[in-house]
Amino acid sequence: MDRDKELQELERKLHISFFNKSLLNQSMTHSSFAHEAGVPDNERLEFLGDAILKLATSEYLYNKFPTQPEGDLTKYRAAIISDETLARVAGEAKLGEYLLLSENEKRTGGARRKSNVANAFEALVGAIYLDSGLGKARDFILEFLRSEVDKVSQEGYISDFKSALQELVQKQKWDLPQYRVLEETGPRHKRIFEIGVKIKGKILGKGKGANKKEAEQKAAQEALKALNKEEKKPLNVKGIINRVKHRIWIF
Repeated sequence: MDRDKELQELERKLHISFFNKSLLNQSMTHSSFAHEAGVPDNERLEFLGDAILKLATSEYLYNKFPTQPEGDLTKYRAAIISDETLARVAGEAKLGEYLLLSENEKRTGGARRKSNVANAFEALVGAIYLDSGLGKARDFILEFLRSEVDKVSQEGYISDFKSALQELVQKQKWDLPQYRVLEETGPRHKRIFEIGVKIKGKILGKGKGANKKEAEQKAAQEALKALNKEEKKPLNVKGIINRVKHRIWIF
């Protein structure tokens, strides 16, 4: 009964209504809990939701930007449905509070872990699709992500930190940045990569991500900050970043 009340509260908060409540419950069931309780987890729904997210955002971007080339649309979509964006949106909706987690996963901060809440959002999209069809799933996606579309389509919103870092080191006549995987954690289907970037013989930035490209971007961003602090004469990092606006990476 307590779980039923939690799911009803979640429906009210998200302005959705499920015919099949078990789908909603499964979308909020982390694998750690599922393995202990012997119930289905949300990973298959996550797989389905990921595909629907790509379809819905692709359709919306195609219609919203009728003159934009394919490359720009692909970059916009990648930023909109990145793990970082989905985790932020899911965090604002407090999805983590409704996730069924093992006791160990709870103790280690699983309800706030970005990968968990981003995956739950994708699983929720998959559950809505199975319960009510593509139209309802599309409406739900756009309600939560339309503001993200507006953000990423603004000129200069996203910077390619790897390109900015490379331009900076070339200007200083240093060796090119070297990226190296420092650590890989998590199950095989949900790896988390930590990557370091070495400049002038030492690692100046580290970054974590659900894939290597995301981790490299974060490492490059940290390296740019470190270099700007390190130099006696401040480097024009901001100016270099501004020159590479819209060189957006694909996650």
